[in-house]
Amino acid sequence: MTSRARLLVAAIAVMAVSLSGCSLLGGSGSDATPTTSSTAAAKAPAGSEALASFYGQHLAWAKCQVGECAKLRVPLDYAKPAGDQIQISVLRMKATSPGDRIGSLVVNPGGPGGSGVDYARAADFIVGKPVRERFDIVGFDPRGVQRSQPVDCLPDAQMDAFLGQDPTPDDSAEEQAFAASGKQFAQGCQQRTGALLSHLSTVDAAKDMDILRSALGDEKLNYLGKSYGTYLGATYAGLFPKLVGRFVLDGVLPPDLTSAEVSKGQAEGFERATRAYAASCVDNGDCPLGNSVDEVMSGMRNLLTRLDRQPVPMQDGTLKQLTEGWAATGIAEAMYDQGSWGKLTDALSAVVRQNDGTELMKLADQYAQRNQNGAYAGNLLEAFYAISCLDNPDSSDPAVYAQRAKDNATVAPTWGPFLAWGSLVCGQWPVKAAEKGVGPHKISAAGSGPIVVVGTTRDPATPYEWSVRLRDQLSNASLLTFNGDGHTAYARSNRCIDNAINDYYTDGKVPKDGTKC
Repeated sequence: MTSRARLLVAAIAVMAVSLSGCSLLGGSGSDATPTTSSTAAAKAPAGSEALASFYGQHLAWAKCQVGECAKLRVPLDYAKPAGDQIQISVLRMKATSPGDRIGSLVVNPGGPGGSGVDYARAADFIVGKPVRERFDIVGFDPRGVQRSQPVDCLPDAQMDAFLGQDPTPDDSAEEQAFAASGKQFAQGCQQRTGALLSHLSTVDAAKDMDILRSALGDEKLNYLGKSYGTYLGATYAGLFPKLVGRFVLDGVLPPDLTSAEVSKGQAEGFERATRAYAASCVDNGDCPLGNSVDEVMSGMRNLLTRLDRQPVPMQDGTLKQLTEGWAATGIAEAMYDQGSWGKLTDALSAVVRQNDGTELMKLADQYAQRNQNGAYAGNLLEAFYAISCLDNPDSSDPAVYAQRAKDNATVAPTWGPFLAWGSLVCGQWPVKAAEKGVGPHKISAAGSGPIVVVGTTRDPATPYEWSVRLRDQLSNASLLTFNGDGHTAYARSNRCIDNAINDYYTDGKVPKDGTKC
């Protein structure tokens, strides 16, 4: 996950249920009553005996504002288990029918950088009622994310400048400016985060997740991963195939993709999704960018080009102008869920007809977890780069990205250039991953239980072809297809998808490979 393309794989599912940004941990006061799990923790897997003290721990649950909270101990460096430790924040929403409880279901909304704690707190919205009744829904903030030793890179005002900069350099001077901005960001991460920065890979997080499985008392891990959460889930399955329980990977990011493949694939995905939006906009009438799909698409490109040259005014507590970078982020935000298309049309109309970028900036703020006073609710975007750049390092040569922009534009003229440049930050990343086994590679997870892979045909951020790709690589997988729009499918698309996944979790009924909804 190493480009601006992968930035658009972030935890939109969390935002879609309108979660607040208040802390869940330590909010219960001195009268909180900790309870200790009565289920014996599982033993450390073979070859992990040095981690026995971590695998043998019990979670001390305490009431928090919603659900129960706990801290999980894990080693900073898995190669040095006797060394420094860090704590991972965990939230549990207990099964609503405890007499029929099957076990725990660990969830991750994506990112990287999305909060699993916030996601689990929305348990009533992210899983079906039958699953909610029979599983404890458990989320954790992966290391480096929000409540779990959060990575920090820039003050909020500098984050505004970083995210609002020109995302499509037009000449060598702009390319050098873009590279300098990325280097400043990367150096800020190192200076403000320290030794933790090299221990934030997805391999690290997957190993943490197995210690969590043990602390929950589950012999196997039951899991729901969406978007980047599929990358984390597939990584776990590759490391611990025999510990895979009931696994759903929805909106797939295959771990073998290179940065160039991600950039091009997502450019095509967003182009396809935007054309679907354009068709809807035209059908609804009075579309501000044109009267046909092609007119809307060219109108959107022209608008972004105009904003590159001349940003428009907007009402914001700290920023005065809507730039091309912020505008493109706002448009991309609306592509994740067709329910936002009406808001996007209104926002574009305000820009085109009133020269006012306020509403489009609100969409960008929603993506960035930023309020109109310039404060960021979490560290989603900083954690995104910190994790991604360890998982998939890239080139430091601006010419590489200039060529990608040209290549992408041939298949995605609207989104191709925009999604080509973001991973230049990773080309300048100051540290390498401490863990072995990072970087693009295929995962078969031979010996695992059946894994359900879910793909949406017009998913902008994780194109449907990527779900097919991972299904074909996994040794034991079934593909479930949703023919529709938006990012991911379970608990947001239709009854056919929901029933199939609910039945899999509650009854172990694996959907027939190739099922379409």
